[in-house]
Parts: sequence; C-alpha cells; structure tokens
Amino acid sequence: MQTRPIQLTDVVYNAANQSFEALVTVHDGECSRKYACAINAPISTSFQDAADGLTRQALRRHKSKVGVYSEVRFPAPAQRAGRRNFDPIRWLEHLADLSGRRAA
Repeated sequence: MQTRPIQLTDVVYNAANQSFEALVTVHDGECSRKYACAINAPISTSFQDAADGLTRQALRRHKSKVGVYSEVRFPAPAQRAGRRNFDPIRWLEHLADLSGRRAA
C-alpha cells in the first residue's frame, strides 16, 4: 500500500445534516488534489474517528478519479534558451558602425 500525505482543513460539524465536513487535500507526487468530503456521524463522534472517515472517503475518491476535485500541479521549470552575455563595448562598436549615423 502506498502512503500519500493527507491534509484536513476546515473540519466542521453540520448540525442540520448531522455530518462532519472537511476539505481534504491528497498530495500525490507532482500534484495535489482537494476533495470536499462529508460523513454522516453524530456529534459525539471523536475527532479521530471523524478524521479517519473523511480521510478514507478522500482516498477512495482519489483512487477512482471520478467526481469533482480541485487539482494543483507543480510543473517542471521550462528550460530557457541560451543567450550570449551582454558586452557593452561590442554593442557600442555596433552602433558606431551603423551606416548613415554618427556616434556621439
């Protein structure tokens, strides 16, 4: 079994629905996905049990890759094109050599 770092944020108890709700982030290599999760449980449920249920739900959704989620990818930096170093003397010589113009 592969372990993925999990982060729970904004864990709240919704008394109207009698459920715990949270935004669960699953970090998976080069991307992170956020899932809005909710589990039905009484308010007397311990935080650890609620967190375990929310984590399991997020991992199931992450594995199935269906439903709604927010994804953040960390792209590799693009390689820049090579450039010559700026040489001010050469640049001034080029300006002086322009036809029809005189250097000051």
